[in-house]
Amino acid sequence: MDNRLLWYKVLQSKSDLIEGRVITVNAGEKQIALSHFEGKICAIDNHCPHQRGPLGEGSIENGILRCPWHGWDFHPCSGKAPGFDDGVDDYPVEERNDGIYVGVLEEEPHETTVSDIMAETMVNWGIDTVFGMVGHSNLGFADALHRLEDKGKIKFITIRHEGAGAFAASAYGKLTSRPAACFSIAGPGATNMYTGLWDAKVDRSPLLALTGQVATQVVGTGNFQEVDLVQAFGSVAQFNHRVQQDSKHSELMSLAIKHALLKRDVSHLTFPDEVQTIPAGEAVAQSSEGRMADLKIAPSAESMDKSVKLIARSKRPVIIAGHGARFNMEVITGFAEMLNAPVLTTFKGKGIISDLHPLAAGVLGRSGTPVASWFMNESDLLIVLGASFSHHTGITSKKPTIQVDFDPLALSKFHALNVPVWSEIGVTISLMHDRLKYRAKTVDQRPEIAKRWKIWRNEKQKRLLEDNGNGLSAIAVLETLSRTADDNAVICVDVGNNAYALGRYFECRNHNFLLSGYLGSIGFALPAALGAWSATRGKRQIIAVAGDGGFAQYMAELTTSVKYGMDIKLVILNNSELGKISKEQRSGGFKVFATDMHNPDFAGFANGCGALGIKAENRDALEEGMKKVINHKGTALLEIITDVNLV
Repeated sequence: MDNRLLWYKVLQSKSDLIEGRVITVNAGEKQIALSHFEGKICAIDNHCPHQRGPLGEGSIENGILRCPWHGWDFHPCSGKAPGFDDGVDDYPVEERNDGIYVGVLEEEPHETTVSDIMAETMVNWGIDTVFGMVGHSNLGFADALHRLEDKGKIKFITIRHEGAGAFAASAYGKLTSRPAACFSIAGPGATNMYTGLWDAKVDRSPLLALTGQVATQVVGTGNFQEVDLVQAFGSVAQFNHRVQQDSKHSELMSLAIKHALLKRDVSHLTFPDEVQTIPAGEAVAQSSEGRMADLKIAPSAESMDKSVKLIARSKRPVIIAGHGARFNMEVITGFAEMLNAPVLTTFKGKGIISDLHPLAAGVLGRSGTPVASWFMNESDLLIVLGASFSHHTGITSKKPTIQVDFDPLALSKFHALNVPVWSEIGVTISLMHDRLKYRAKTVDQRPEIAKRWKIWRNEKQKRLLEDNGNGLSAIAVLETLSRTADDNAVICVDVGNNAYALGRYFECRNHNFLLSGYLGSIGFALPAALGAWSATRGKRQIIAVAGDGGFAQYMAELTTSVKYGMDIKLVILNNSELGKISKEQRSGGFKVFATDMHNPDFAGFANGCGALGIKAENRDALEEGMKKVINHKGTALLEIITDVNLV
């Protein structure tokens, strides 16, 4: 007997496999076609040598095992192909007292592959999470990820739809400024990621997209699931390459991640099937050490001088902070306190300063409050940090303006400004603070801020009393959530009336808000919550707020949350309508058309997925249900029946 054989139990007894039947079993990592033929159990390799057809799914006819794919014939015990020399290996079988065993040779030690080197390089550059789906054209790279996960170096989250994986990776980047990866097969798996990749691109979220690809030899032949992914991703990916046999593999991965970080954009690598398992030879993984410059670039002397002069003359400056300022808020807040300047945020920047801070003036724009718009209109200077001037932000073009951004193309993008400042925000504000420390002669606007908040909060109390008998109001939902959520929860917001209402009514403390900002993609909230949970590893409460239309787009990902024990809370505003679209149709003079929804029982669906599901149809049920969902350990969903007209 060969001492290198390892024996694996594959059946409890011979009687478990009827005479003339063949099945597939696993002996360690080896797949076996196991048959009961002429009174004995036989084992041969499961893969037909032509296209690796699964012989265990075939049938035995007239003493011959027939491949289910192409009808090729093999003897069920010897594996020989009658009349040909391309048979398959056979394996020894033993009938023992406790069952049937198959002996296979001990596997050779794993030989490092190109995929191993590239995946290890990912880890060395700080990527610790991959959202994806494993399939036939990415198995070699998936195997490399599996080995890294076994070592605790990476976390692979299996999603139910590749679009959700891309949104999750986008949200991860928005929250941390570090890229996560999304991973798919060739063809439809890759194209499913497209919307989420565009969300990351336009919101400047670093992201690494990895796609399998059909074998290079059949590219261009109309092969199954063949799509030219380099061409397809050309418009969305800032770095976009096919991995080839002779690529400098670790360098290619390093460049992909470096581009994602420095450009705050999407990088894409596609892996032809045959490349993934090529032995790496002497190649080694790279790291980021010595590959990244200090990004704290300072402004030019001229732009700094102009900015300081403008601010020194100002009496009522206002700071408008966008999502791009989120990692510099300590220095920005100190600067605001020195200038007595109200701090307004864009909707994408909601939460970067607490609404309880005496200088916080809330959100500006369509999703904002009258507090913020009042102070912008009363100002004599706008200091805009990390924000665009899109229509949704509501930033006026009629005030003297200083804009600071790391991207020179974002400066003065839509109209001329007094002082566009190209630099890193934290460095610039620190320099301005030092130069203006004894020169600023501004009005203390804190009393006015408190007064304006009081007026707005009184208005909100009036709106809380509104009830048409058709469900709860959005303000009732979000006021309850605002009181109940953890002070530092991460809140993922969908698109629609629920988002506008959250911007107006939710009062933030130390919260972070994630949304599909410039793309405005419905369905974002739940996948984003998967990304946020993965980024925080359960150390912060994660809440997704969505309408019925948005939640339904990726509702299967509720099972992903349950599978991985994610502590995610979902607040679903169910008004059985695409309410924002109905509103736009009416506003535009169109008839309301095709916006009504036929919804399932969302709470029941959540319970069926293994989560906690609760439905609320009145204020008492809302209060009680919100507390139960927020305090539940694990995935929980609160479905709230809401009035489409009370937003």
